Amino acid sequence: MGAPVRVILERKGAEVATVAPDAEVAEAVHVMTARGIGAVVVSADGSEVAGVLSERDVVRSLDERREDCLTQPVSSLMTGSVHTCTPSTSTDELMALMTEERIRHVPVVDDAGHLAGLVSIGDVVKWRIDELGAEREALGEYVSGSY
Repeated sequence: MGAPVRVILERKGAEVATVAPDAEVAEAVHVMTARGIGAVVVSADGSEVAGVLSERDVVRSLDERREDCLTQPVSSLMTGSVHTCTPSTSTDELMALMTEERIRHVPVVDDAGHLAGLVSIGDVVKWRIDELGAEREALGEYVSGSY
């Protein structure tokens, strides 16, 4: 069983970009562009998760609605049925969820259901690469007898 998701959050930080459900999509796009991120959590109060709006959601809407989508409320484009995890969810469980559901961003919620972070597939890949590097180094030290 992999490390808990809290390990990823400790490395990357728990700050999450949020936008209100009634904000215009253009505002959410600006937040994503300014922060160099691929998704924002939709939340009226910055704590309760109402949905997730990703670059994919915006691109699909641009294809369907053209430029009109940018003036729509975020709530009209967001994914409202959001898969979440907790800080204690194992990274193995998180990777399985992301793979099975074909999702790239998973909000992390605490036991009270409040937003505690956001993990992207990129965060998971970086964590896994770091973990494999540490394992490789430990095995190298073990084999060489320098442990």
